[in-house]
Amino acid sequence: MKDPEPPLLRTFVLGPRAEDAAWGDKGGKNYLIPALDIIGFQFLLNQFNRQFAEEEDYNTDINSFNDNLHNGWVIDRDPFGVNQFGHPYQGSIYHGFARSAGLNYWEALGYDFAGSALWEVAGETTRPSLNDQITTSFGGSFFGEALFRMASYLLEQGGPSPAFWREFGAALISPAMGFNRLAYGDRFNGIYPSREPAVYTQFGIGGRRNHKVDSIDDLNSVPRDEVVLDFAMEYGMPGKPGYEYNRPFDYFRFEAAALSSADALPEDILVRGLLYGSDYQWGHSYQGVWGLYGTYEYISPEVFSISSTALAVGTTAQWRPSDTLAMQGTLLGGVGWAAVGTIADAVEDRTYHYGASPQAIASLRFLFSDVAAFELTGRGYYVGALGGVVTDESDKVLRGKAALTVRVYGHHALGLQYVASTRDAVFDDGPDSSQSIAALSLFYTYIGDKRFGLVE
Repeated sequence: MKDPEPPLLRTFVLGPRAEDAAWGDKGGKNYLIPALDIIGFQFLLNQFNRQFAEEEDYNTDINSFNDNLHNGWVIDRDPFGVNQFGHPYQGSIYHGFARSAGLNYWEALGYDFAGSALWEVAGETTRPSLNDQITTSFGGSFFGEALFRMASYLLEQGGPSPAFWREFGAALISPAMGFNRLAYGDRFNGIYPSREPAVYTQFGIGGRRNHKVDSIDDLNSVPRDEVVLDFAMEYGMPGKPGYEYNRPFDYFRFEAAALSSADALPEDILVRGLLYGSDYQWGHSYQGVWGLYGTYEYISPEVFSISSTALAVGTTAQWRPSDTLAMQGTLLGGVGWAAVGTIADAVEDRTYHYGASPQAIASLRFLFSDVAAFELTGRGYYVGALGGVVTDESDKVLRGKAALTVRVYGHHALGLQYVASTRDAVFDDGPDSSQSIAALSLFYTYIGDKRFGLVE
């Protein structure tokens, strides 16, 4: 016989059990648990930083809290990787706590924003940072939603009772979700329903040769040969009958790459997801989605770094003119808040600048039956001086990629990839400069679909 428990206390503090309500229904979500999760996480992070960080920025007390409440917000000068990757990832943890407690995307975004503000005034002694508030809240929500969806999809494919390795893998992808599932047992063991999207994944490992490097005053020592890891997942690709786009990130693409070089770990994290939009169709061979996308991008090609959190308008579509040929593509244009700077700068990676950034993404994949796929992708950014740490600096950044993947047997394929990145900078206190790097890579690639993600 089940032990009785106080229903009002249980509902307010922990919420109903998973078997009492469907995932995400009004009775199946909890608003208090993720708030406590975030406070506990921030306390542990602050204590860890007090012990191991070289700076004394984490020796907070009531006086620093009071000062931060009454002082104005600033644009800070923390290292690039901390501000542009560390803070968005921290925001993704807040997002995972809220989403795994049954809250929807927009509710979770509120927790991201509140969690970021709490850390800015209580987690550090330095003045609250406006740029951190943007990247942690919005970049963290885009990053975190993709991680939450990927982790949920991994669990969902394991049926009603996912195996240990699926639970472990999901916790690696979204640690916050893994914590809630472990800490609260069957309270949060429900799995977010994907509604059966069309999904394509690929993972590659290979070698890279840098054949063109042009940096500022040879500040960087770039290895000639490196090991490269590459992962991509596209979720909710258009064209599947009956699939609807009525929730944020019902379509998204996630990409990540890492090199053996310490200056490119990661080399990039690229997320774009449909926040609000709808599908469309022209005839029987062309299907697509269009609307407002959220993007988070971190790109660090060893000689310079750029990161952006943005909103964009555009479309993702598939055209299938014949049984043996299909084309998939994305075209986006928008404006974001971006940062760009030289890696290994003489001032400890702190001389980058911020600015509003008009930007665009164009990607096109050609699918040749189950034989091969050829992809072309281009990204462009203009980062001006608006709100910048360096007031009269501007940058133009371009990044292009061409990739050929040929299936050898089953899900096993070989890939050839060429990536080139350039930055043209205008400085207020020195001569204008240009940086560039290009590399050729050979991959072994495991593809999740023998037809390279073709949506039937």
